[in-house]
Amino acid sequence: MKISYDSEVDALSITFREMTVTTKAPGEGIAAEYDSEGRLAGLEILDAVRRFGGEDTLRQVTFEGLGPAAHV
Repeated sequence: MKISYDSEVDALSITFREMTVTTKAPGEGIAAEYDSEGRLAGLEILDAVRRFGGEDTLRQVTFEGLGPAAHV
C-alpha cells in the first residue's frame, strides 16, 4: 500500500495495488479505483487539507490491528 499527498493540487492518494483500474466517483472530489474483478485498488481525495482539517492531520498515520494474523 502506498499513501501519497500532492500539495500542488491538494490530493491524497491511497493505492492498494498498482494495476489497470476503472475509476468511479462515489462523491464530489472522491475517486475510487477498482480492478477488473471489482476489488478496490485505490482512492483519491481532492481538497484533502480542507476535508481533513489541516496539514497536521495528513502527517499522522496510524495502523491498527496489523500484528501477526492467522491465515485460514
